[in-house]
Amino acid sequence: MSTKVRVRFAPSPTGHLHVGGARTALFNWLFARNKGGTFVLRIEDTDVERSTEESYRSVLEAMKWLGLDWDEGPAIGGDYGPYLQSERKDLYREWAERLVSEGKAYVCFCTPEELARKREELKKQGKDIKYDRQCRDLSPEEVKRLRDEGKPHVMRFKTPLGGETGVHDLVKGDVTFSNTTLDDFVIMKSDGFPTYNFAAVVDDALMKITHVIRGDDHLSNTPKQIVLYEALGVPAPAFAHVPMIMGPDKGRLSKRHGATSIGQFKQDGYLPEALVNYLALLSWAFDGATDLFTVEDLKRKFSLEKVSSTPAVFDYPKLQWMNGEYMKQRSIGDRVDLVVPHLERAGLVKSPLDDDTRSFVEKVVEVVGERLKVGEQIVDLAGFFFKDEVEYDPAAAEKFLRPLHVGPAFKILEERLRALEEFDETTIDPVMRGLVSEMGLKARDLFQPVRIALTGSRKSPGLFEVMVILGKDKTLERLEIARHKFT
Repeated sequence: MSTKVRVRFAPSPTGHLHVGGARTALFNWLFARNKGGTFVLRIEDTDVERSTEESYRSVLEAMKWLGLDWDEGPAIGGDYGPYLQSERKDLYREWAERLVSEGKAYVCFCTPEELARKREELKKQGKDIKYDRQCRDLSPEEVKRLRDEGKPHVMRFKTPLGGETGVHDLVKGDVTFSNTTLDDFVIMKSDGFPTYNFAAVVDDALMKITHVIRGDDHLSNTPKQIVLYEALGVPAPAFAHVPMIMGPDKGRLSKRHGATSIGQFKQDGYLPEALVNYLALLSWAFDGATDLFTVEDLKRKFSLEKVSSTPAVFDYPKLQWMNGEYMKQRSIGDRVDLVVPHLERAGLVKSPLDDDTRSFVEKVVEVVGERLKVGEQIVDLAGFFFKDEVEYDPAAAEKFLRPLHVGPAFKILEERLRALEEFDETTIDPVMRGLVSEMGLKARDLFQPVRIALTGSRKSPGLFEVMVILGKDKTLERLEIARHKFT
């Protein structure tokens, strides 16, 4: 009978959830859902100086926004809690003392100053910077005496002095590490908190984690954790190290490339289902003709066998395209709700919207159509609808509003538009095209100047649609202002 799959995502609340962490969480979640297993959320908050309540809350909010619900963890509980490491200190102490009593770990009294001095000496000599195991063979009596005196200390693991430690990685294959490269690493710090490697092993053992799926920047931790499992007499989980996410320049993804935190993508107006779909494709692929997968598709299709060991490149344009595909599936009401915060942030509308303003925003969103791929784009694509004054693109205004024919054409156009009883596309069209023919112009010679006079830009939604949404009065006002300003 096979063991039920149990996986975990264990972020540190020292900042916002990064797309790399979110991808790791997603792979764990999809694996659990595919296998009918359990997804555990554990918070590794033993870095007291850097962990914050704000970061903790933002991680939970990001997970919820992405739809990555956990089966055990904060706010839910479970049989293996607590799920915050800061609440598990006694467990780590108990397991560390057990290793010391069995001669598999030892108490080290070397001061930080002594260690710093030794590291500097090794550095000058060009040697590997490792602890010299000075306290490894202290007698039990000496250890007791120093502890009774209250001398500050840490606990270190007795790493094997020879041999190799191997792991069959489910993504990278067989990887072997020489034990001579391992230090006698600290498992409990002088402040009573465990180090990452020790806490992770104890927690994974007690929480019965069957698979550890994480970024390959943790691969170097694997031999330390395996020897800890062996010393504790508990089976190690299966490991799967997924490749890093790189920026477009093939450097490690960072803020210089663009948004990297889940919170920022949410703020920019991306949809959670689009981001989940895109993150799933970073180093995972399914044999098929599409890149668009629903969450249910992903849960059915995901497997570790399809995860590549090659680093993934974060392609912002592809994500934007994908988000646009999901935007098409949203109702007009949903899209209005999505863009309102961006319009409000830009000072273009005020919440709550009254019925007239919401109706106006709805018309704007409809006319922008598929050009709106991300919520924040509404300000650049359609901000001119909401502003009292047009902000002209200087180069466009110089090229299209300065020619001599523009002033006379605008004056005639204003008169004819003002005379229209109905102001819609069916009445505007013959007026515009008739004037083009009458003045011997090309359509572009009138349409583009009018577009720039009304929007400030060479690009906009359909010109007649823009005029209708602006309305007759505002259209005439902007034409007149441009005529006086540039002709």
